Amino acid sequence: RRQLVSALSLPAEPVWLDQVHGTGVVDATLAVGAPAADASYARQPGVVCAVMTADCLPVLFCHQRGQTVAAAHAGWRGLADGVLEATVAAMGVPADSLLAWLGPAIGPGAFEIGDEVRTLFVDRQPEAREAFSPLVKGQWLADIYQLARLRLAAAGVGQFFGGGFCTFTDSERFYSFRRQSATGRMASLIWITG
Repeated sequence: RRQLVSALSLPAEPVWLDQVHGTGVVDATLAVGAPAADASYARQPGVVCAVMTADCLPVLFCHQRGQTVAAAHAGWRGLADGVLEATVAAMGVPADSLLAWLGPAIGPGAFEIGDEVRTLFVDRQPEAREAFSPLVKGQWLADIYQLARLRLAAAGVGQFFGGGFCTFTDSERFYSFRRQSATGRMASLIWITG
């Protein structure tokens, strides 16, 4: 983490979170230590929001005029429970004024889940059916990028980018918990410059 701060010439130490696969969102400006949350936002320059991932989906948000930024950790549990929607709400600006970037996550050809996970998404958002492909009885391949796009669109965010990587299959560039459970983590960071 010290090397990251130095290499990127960050304006401050990032606000690291104790990520719990939930929907908690904190104001990074007021954070003390590593709060138990899965997203943070900032409205002041120089406050660095950060999330760590290794197959889960990092989502970075910014207001079109640079008034606020946020970083969210969206594993399947948090995504199903509404971490992206909670982040949008906490940012305190109209959802249609936000841009969202979907960072590296496990791809749709590698993300195997069971019926219970698919049911969580489909029960809450019927159009989520299109994000699942049958594998074998009771097993599915899930497109976490598509699921995130659907949730963002339903929350009113109309502009989202990224979502073209697979952390599981691209071992040259990315860590993957599913590929190798003892692994590092990637950091996704965002902040407002002075």
